[in-house]
Amino acid sequence: MATAIFYASSTGNTSGVAKDIAKILGSVETFDIASTGVEKIKEYDKIILGSSTWGEGDLQDDWEELWDDFSEIDFSGKIVALFGLGDQDGYPDNYVDAMGLIYEKVIENGAKVVGLWDVTDEYFHDESHAIKDGSFVGLALDDDNQNELTQERVTAWCEQIRSEIL
Repeated sequence: MATAIFYASSTGNTSGVAKDIAKILGSVETFDIASTGVEKIKEYDKIILGSSTWGEGDLQDDWEELWDDFSEIDFSGKIVALFGLGDQDGYPDNYVDAMGLIYEKVIENGAKVVGLWDVTDEYFHDESHAIKDGSFVGLALDDDNQNELTQERVTAWCEQIRSEIL
């Protein structure tokens, strides 16, 4: 079963992380939903979804625009991993909330989610919709305030999910 990464990126940070994940995992296709849409997700059984959080916990614009179509996808039998980017300093009350919104939708639509990130003590936000039972629902990154940790976190998370997503 092939694995694909679907992401949306406004500033290029999420795109860069998606490409880093693909490079580390190897044999993983990447798709920017701004140009491919979300229908292609149906073609894969193993999926990595990435988004940044905007404003007061909002989905990135492309995710927002395609949300109704995304919400209709049946994720039964699919394995999903998530990564999200946010700004803990500027938005400490909704750090990586978009990842939490995507998580809730894929769970509601039948997905098995892997790649929970339980390293929450290395972060300094106040709240996050993306934390469930003490762990982030996927890889949480802050390229604005903890850029020096991004590559290390991406590498560790890829090693964590390798056996489950490939």
